[in-house]
Amino acid sequence: MPQIPVPVTTIGLLILSNVFMTFAWYGHLKFKTAPLFAVILISWGIAFFEYLLQVPANRIGHGHFSAAELKTIQEVITLTVFGIFSVLYLREPLAWNHLVGFALIAAGAFFVFHRWT
Repeated sequence: MPQIPVPVTTIGLLILSNVFMTFAWYGHLKFKTAPLFAVILISWGIAFFEYLLQVPANRIGHGHFSAAELKTIQEVITLTVFGIFSVLYLREPLAWNHLVGFALIAAGAFFVFHRWT
């Protein structure tokens, strides 16, 4: 059976991890009447699954990617997942200025990954 390439494994785990992270951090915003302590405990429970994916993603990816590259990949994924989450789950549209800001952050990834010789 062929082995999954390190970048595919790393990025796949980071995407799944960020889905859990986004729900842990922002999912409770639809339940403002829920007690804060309960929301915190539920968020911790969700974040546990995020860590089960995030830590292996970084462990597997480090060496193929530098730590700075792993962080950059995570940030771009985080913005993408959050944008989708914001629109579909929270029903909050993203305005043009949000998209420009996200694009500028993503453009920063170019400078991290470009090989300057």
